[in-house]
Amino acid sequence: MIQTNERTYNFNAGPSALPQPVLERAQQELLNFQDTGMSIMEHSHRGAVYEEVHNKAITRLKDLLSIPDDYEILFLQGGGSLQFSMIPMNFLQNGKKAGYVLTGAWSEKAFSEAKLFGDAFEAASTKGSNYRHIPKNEELIYDSSDTYLHLTSNNTIFGTQWREYPDTGSVPLIADMSSDILSIPFDINKFGLIYAGAQKNLGPSGVTVVIIRKDLLEKANSNIPTMMKYSIHAKNNSLYHTPPTFGIYMLGEVLRWIQDIGGLKEITKRNEEKAKLIYDAIDESKGFYIGHAEPASRSLMNITFRLRNEDLEKKFLTEACKEGFVGLNGHRSVGGCRASTYNAVPYENCKALSEFMYHFKNLNE
Repeated sequence: MIQTNERTYNFNAGPSALPQPVLERAQQELLNFQDTGMSIMEHSHRGAVYEEVHNKAITRLKDLLSIPDDYEILFLQGGGSLQFSMIPMNFLQNGKKAGYVLTGAWSEKAFSEAKLFGDAFEAASTKGSNYRHIPKNEELIYDSSDTYLHLTSNNTIFGTQWREYPDTGSVPLIADMSSDILSIPFDINKFGLIYAGAQKNLGPSGVTVVIIRKDLLEKANSNIPTMMKYSIHAKNNSLYHTPPTFGIYMLGEVLRWIQDIGGLKEITKRNEEKAKLIYDAIDESKGFYIGHAEPASRSLMNITFRLRNEDLEKKFLTEACKEGFVGLNGHRSVGGCRASTYNAVPYENCKALSEFMYHFKNLNE
């Protein structure tokens, strides 16, 4: 089962796998982009060559997610973690409240940051079950006067994912989609703001995508530092200061790859097929492998599981590493095992992992 080519079975949680065709194109264009005699990394972000790359990435994202004209697409920096602060700085003003749905470690971090700026409250929490499930929409507690409701669409550490989003009416719904954006279709019109670090499904680390409804820009707090204002970045097409140009170029190429293979419909089909291979190995093991997430809340992107005891887990991870599998250790905060099956992870990698899991069980049960 050891790899016969030079590419590993990459299941890293992030930065994570990138599509091989995208890496090959970047390799071909690295020294001489479009016969300009320079790498795209060497082009001015104010020049026409880079401007075309930048705007194509925006157009491709609009097309893939059917984003209407009343939204702005921003390319920022600082990862999702900076958005934890930037969102309340812009919208959680004096006398306002914002609800946070706690479904894992990243939603906890976002909630903690928001409380530094204003009145943030728990709209729901599944911490009592060790974040094994996503709350039902009817369990969410918020008021029509709240300034926004925040959720995390996919929980990388615990392996749960939202499949149906609430209709929040006049309350803007804000989502951290860092780990599952462009993995399954969703209705963009339900959201006031979406943000996503690129390093899982969109490209290399260093770029953060923000999709924000234009009417929210008009309501944002103006008494904050310039670099923290969404309106400034929107007004300047994300070129207020030097953007991460190579990362945006790579993001655009990942979006092109998704378009070329058939868009979100094909990506969803592939993701469901990949995840099924591994979940079947868990479910058919009769308790040898123990999935963390409840079946109805299982993530297509991060499959989390344990073995019967820690010694067996260590043996599993050690032998998996020898067979060429990378990134199967669970997050340091919870342990266990985790297979991150993002868009760019090939079906063949998931099939190989499934086969290894069956083989390891047969030898060790």
